[in-house]
Amino acid sequence: MKKYPNIGSFDPRECLSGRISRIHRLTANVFRKHIAPFDVTNSQLTLLFILSKNTGLTQKQLTDIAKLEKSSLNRNLKRLLDQKYLDKKNFPQIEITEKGKKLVDAIIPEWEKAMAEIREVIGQDGESSINQIHQKLANK
Repeated sequence: MKKYPNIGSFDPRECLSGRISRIHRLTANVFRKHIAPFDVTNSQLTLLFILSKNTGLTQKQLTDIAKLEKSSLNRNLKRLLDQKYLDKKNFPQIEITEKGKKLVDAIIPEWEKAMAEIREVIGQDGESSINQIHQKLANK
């Protein structure tokens, strides 16, 4: 390993990005299991949740709030617009439709079950740690 000294000296199991990515996949799987019957992804549900609590936002505002890349946002918005869960009649504002609100209202009980399932595993200390990490990274 003399030719590649860095490979011998590092441990990928210590990679914070890798750990966070695995945590994301594990939690996303729990949520996916509960919301699968509604035929929306976690990212799409995030957008629906944001728009259900905010009257009309621009794509830039959605990108900033959801922390989605522009291409991911556009792909998810297109699907939600095609399904008539959102509309752009007041462009550049994007708004949730009545159909979208009904979907969110129907999903919330299943979302709460997913939240309870994860909380049971990670406990209050785990949730507090996640909240603290999120706050630190969001405010850096």
